[in-house]
Amino acid sequence: MSNSNVRRIYLDHSATTPVDPEVAKVMMDALIEGWGNPSSLHTPGREAKERLETARKQVASLIGAEPGEIVFTSGGTEADNMAIIGAALARQKQGRHVITSAIEHHAVLNAFRFLSQLGFEVSVLPVDFYGTINLETLKNNIRKDTILISIMHANNEIGTLQPIAQIGEVAREHGICFHCDAVQSVGRIPVNVKELGVDLLSLSAHKFYGPKGVGALYIRAGIDIAPQAFGGGQEQSRRPGTENLPGIVGLGKACEIAQNKMHVRSSHLMQLGQKLISRILNEIPQSYLTGHPQYRIPGHASFVFPGVEGDYLIYFLDSEGIAASSAAACSSNSFQASHVLRALGLKNEVALSALRLSLGKDNTEADIDKLMSILPGVVERSRLIWSLSQ
Repeated sequence: MSNSNVRRIYLDHSATTPVDPEVAKVMMDALIEGWGNPSSLHTPGREAKERLETARKQVASLIGAEPGEIVFTSGGTEADNMAIIGAALARQKQGRHVITSAIEHHAVLNAFRFLSQLGFEVSVLPVDFYGTINLETLKNNIRKDTILISIMHANNEIGTLQPIAQIGEVAREHGICFHCDAVQSVGRIPVNVKELGVDLLSLSAHKFYGPKGVGALYIRAGIDIAPQAFGGGQEQSRRPGTENLPGIVGLGKACEIAQNKMHVRSSHLMQLGQKLISRILNEIPQSYLTGHPQYRIPGHASFVFPGVEGDYLIYFLDSEGIAASSAAACSSNSFQASHVLRALGLKNEVALSALRLSLGKDNTEADIDKLMSILPGVVERSRLIWSLSQ
């Protein structure tokens, strides 16, 4: 049972982030003052429409897009599905071969699984020990009938950043539509859709201090995707239905704040993350960093501790007021080794020892000190329990 008097330290920002007070304020204003339907022609409707389009501009500005290239969604999962299934169906007369990687989010992998049930052929690219795509392997998998490539920008479990700009160049050279799941990177590091060379890009508000249940899909001008929902003409008829205006306004404000504070936050997280990684590797025997040691999201630190049950670490840390995770939040209750860690070549029992620590803007060195006053002992105790059970 957790102690309610313990000051809580939140180290799971890759799962979700707390809503910024400025974001909550504009959302409440939209609920109370901006309650009109953006599709209505009267004054309340026009005022709601203005709020909607302001948010669209804010999202576009953050990622270097045009406002007309932004479609609002219910989050990253819907954006991924809309992009992947929509792009494939729109191009199926040109070919039915699609490419993704072995470490994608389940929103991507399950969308490709659905395409395979429709008769599409899916090539799943392997990654190296750091979780990085090999460009030559990608090129060797491209065929004349390849119509879509989908590779994530930053991995949610190990933090590795993929060479998206180079992948974009390969896709353009072959005339292939390129989608990028950037849910873990947008709002945390600079993301410019033109520099990355993507045709489609997914993002989600709750990963950078916005509300849950809202996200967006960037669709480059001229790119066709087949609709998957049918109704009115909202969102250029690509995502019909009355818009979630309070959520969308919150997303827009979160984008504006992220753009203005990107450098300061990123620098803070990079320094703090490096200290966290260094201390764990130096102070806990047989601790191993997962993901790329250099090309990773700032503030993201993920480890395996052979001989440890990862879930045991999570429960004990939580009892001490520290929130962390052993895998992606959306799959942490599956009691199976992470598909991401298995793709790195880790054995099942090692993958089950994973601990993900993802820092946020409000974390401090004192938080790391508190963690490190507890974690080494927890790891040692867990290893002892595990060894006695063998």
